[in-house]
Amino acid sequence: MFQFSGFNMIFPETSRTFKASYKCFPMSMLPGNERQDLDNGGKIIMAPSALDTLTRFNVEYPMLFKLINVEKERQSHAGVLEFVADEGNCYLPFWMMDNLLLQEGDTINIESVSLPVAEFSKFQPNSVAFLDITNPKAVLENALRNFACLTAGDVIAIKYNKKIYELCVLETKPGNAVSIIECDMNVEFEAPVGYKDGPGQSEENELDEEQKCNVMEELVETFKGSGVRLDGKKKKESQLDSPVIRKVLARGVPDYDYKFGVLKFDRSAKPISDRVPEDNCEAAAPVEDSFQGQGFSLKKSH
Repeated sequence: MFQFSGFNMIFPETSRTFKASYKCFPMSMLPGNERQDLDNGGKIIMAPSALDTLTRFNVEYPMLFKLINVEKERQSHAGVLEFVADEGNCYLPFWMMDNLLLQEGDTINIESVSLPVAEFSKFQPNSVAFLDITNPKAVLENALRNFACLTAGDVIAIKYNKKIYELCVLETKPGNAVSIIECDMNVEFEAPVGYKDGPGQSEENELDEEQKCNVMEELVETFKGSGVRLDGKKKKESQLDSPVIRKVLARGVPDYDYKFGVLKFDRSAKPISDRVPEDNCEAAAPVEDSFQGQGFSLKKSH
């Protein structure tokens, strides 16, 4: 509020852009007790003086920032988790430093920005192991709660069942950088890197056929004596012992394609059951004669 010619003139407060340079370090170097959850997200830790400046600049909430590595011409976006860093320092998740090609102690420029609310995003896992997750969308939704924004082209890291999965952000709408705080965002997945649909399955089938060719069948000799029932009755024909066939891998088969100095480990071998039922071995049991006597009813008919 300013006084001019006896009148009080009120000027509306306008937000100003926050710009500062800091030395960046990974979350593992943050002073104090070790906190393993700091790397599981997309938020940074800044100095307390940054909070004072942001408050005076009247920036929009939630506070979102553009991170710029001028030397490598790389940029990304992040939210802020806490203002407890040492003055002049800034702490980033390891995956974010990797995206920005930053090393410990490098200088990073930070600017306050306003991003549109996300409507759509598309991810591509960097490993086929991501397909082992039963419900990947639910896992991703839970992991994104620790993120404030997404940038197209970034490779984010999420943790699930003590494993780290990396996903590349292929596309975001309505812009290349979006805010994901309190939004309804549609998510799609691209096939993981290294995933093979048709050709890979055909190669596995060929390996299975090769394994079947190397399988030999041998007849296992069982007890040949005659069994006797405890009640004195004769054994039924269906109770007679059927021959047992065991499948074993052929031994002593040379590898004619062997090359000197090269070791090959066959990881496609599958365990073979010791007992394999013979085809059509389940013969129909003979129908025995039922009781031929005359029956009586306990209840007398009147």
